[in-house]
Amino acid sequence: MNDFKIGKTRILITTDILSRGIDIQQISLVINYDIPFKVEPYLHRIGRSGRFGRKGCAINLVTVYDAQNLKKIEVYYETVIEALPTNFIDIIKWLVWLYE
Repeated sequence: MNDFKIGKTRILITTDILSRGIDIQQISLVINYDIPFKVEPYLHRIGRSGRFGRKGCAINLVTVYDAQNLKKIEVYYETVIEALPTNFIDIIKWLVWLYE
């Protein structure tokens, strides 16, 4: 965790336990490997990106089993979570370049 905070390590794999209370400016991308069963933890997860007025991105890896939970999140937060555009690799490259 220390190496991540100081920028020595650029990738941090974690659980919902760390989705609250981590305030590190350099986080620009959060990838949700799974969709939480409850709606509240979702906002805490994606809120790790784009802190302190910066832009951020959250990508959800969704299976057919996750679709119902993702729909609950959309309804609860009154939003639409869009599918990744076909040029999402370019977007990720831009985010990496932005924070290098």
